[in-house]
Amino acid sequence: MSALSEFAERINTALNAFAWGKGMLVLLTGCGVWITLRTRFIQLRAFPAALRLCRDALVSRRDDGKNLSSFQAFSTALAGSVGTGNIAGVTLALFTGGPGAVFWMWLSAFFGMATKYAEIALSVKYRVRDGSGRYRGGAMYYIVGGLGGAWRWLAEAFALFGGLACFGIGNIAQSCEIAAAAKELLGWRPALTGAILAALTALVILGGARRVGRITARVVPFMGLLYLLTGLAVIALRASLVPAAFAAIFRGAFSPTAAGGGIAGYGLREAVRHGVSRGVFSNEAGLGSAPFAHGASAAASPAKEGLWGILEVFADTFVICTVTALTVLLSGVLDLPSGLDAFPSPGAAAVAAFDSILPGGAGGVILRVCLLFFAFSTILSWSLYGEACWRFLLGESAFVKGLFRALFIAVCFLGAIGSGSFLWTLSDTLNGLMAIPNLVALIPLSGEVARLCPSPSPKKGTA
Repeated sequence: MSALSEFAERINTALNAFAWGKGMLVLLTGCGVWITLRTRFIQLRAFPAALRLCRDALVSRRDDGKNLSSFQAFSTALAGSVGTGNIAGVTLALFTGGPGAVFWMWLSAFFGMATKYAEIALSVKYRVRDGSGRYRGGAMYYIVGGLGGAWRWLAEAFALFGGLACFGIGNIAQSCEIAAAAKELLGWRPALTGAILAALTALVILGGARRVGRITARVVPFMGLLYLLTGLAVIALRASLVPAAFAAIFRGAFSPTAAGGGIAGYGLREAVRHGVSRGVFSNEAGLGSAPFAHGASAAASPAKEGLWGILEVFADTFVICTVTALTVLLSGVLDLPSGLDAFPSPGAAAVAAFDSILPGGAGGVILRVCLLFFAFSTILSWSLYGEACWRFLLGESAFVKGLFRALFIAVCFLGAIGSGSFLWTLSDTLNGLMAIPNLVALIPLSGEVARLCPSPSPKKGTA
């Protein structure tokens, strides 16, 4: 390892410890708990309405010709969150935090449903129109609009961290796993995968937000259903072991020295840290990413659009991530003496888990295909997020837009030929730094969210 690489890793380690220290976990979870209380458990009482909203949107996906439809915004936001975090990220959480990490992932997601509702509702309320009539939304707009111009520095900090994070969680982490999957599935060298990935990314993102929305609205539902059906088949084949898997999750969540992972044990601190951080990496609640997509939609009602956030977290964590976690636990790969070192990447460990259960290697093939499309759709979504951040910082300019897109496309290639472990921790660091300004703003704006969200239905016998 070169001196420069060692220096970069030391800096990243220090920043990661700050970004995902105790303070961050308290801020992240505390914000979700606070918004849950202020909105009177919006994620529970509005869940049926969110399902009806999704059903109606599947029937009619109309937009206004300039902005995304609500379903396209939902698909874009879900594409941004459903990626390697749901497969490789969950697997890594299990190896580093033990089975108990899954419980903390669920808990953070429950409160994250309220957080994401708040982010999306505020984004729609405080979005702006550009000169061409297109909406521009995101956390930086509700920071300035809701807290006032004196807080513009916080909005700029969010945009800066988001503009950098798009190259991490939204590009490097995804392209690295795409390269690994393509090598195993097709025998392609990383450089070839990187070149093809860069070309495909350019083809889509140069068409703008509406082209990205149309692509993700087709890819995400299909690949999500394919992955879910495959995972359910895996779980059905090992159904007798499912109760023991859930027991390991709950036991590991509260035991300070839960055994597992071969010769290594897991501490409570690691279970909480990796469960919460990987949950955020996956569903992005509190990160401030979904507001970019929904703020650019044709939606008229902030309260109604916020319901999509509840569904996004539910589908991402409680459905897709749980399927991944159960598959890894049922496969036994977590008990290998060499742990994660037995695999070239966390994604490869997930593939091995599926392969060990489904006959003929079919599980691994399907998983690699899903991983390819999940990761690619994440790249497309985060290209929009990053562009919005740099646009806020540097202004509306053809030069800024062109320079960002060229750099983002180039990073697709660089991420594909890079190595995994450092890129994952770098993405984690950028995630945490991006979330801090957003969460700091959401807490004082929670009263505005409470006023936006629908009131509980009156009980029988009351006026």
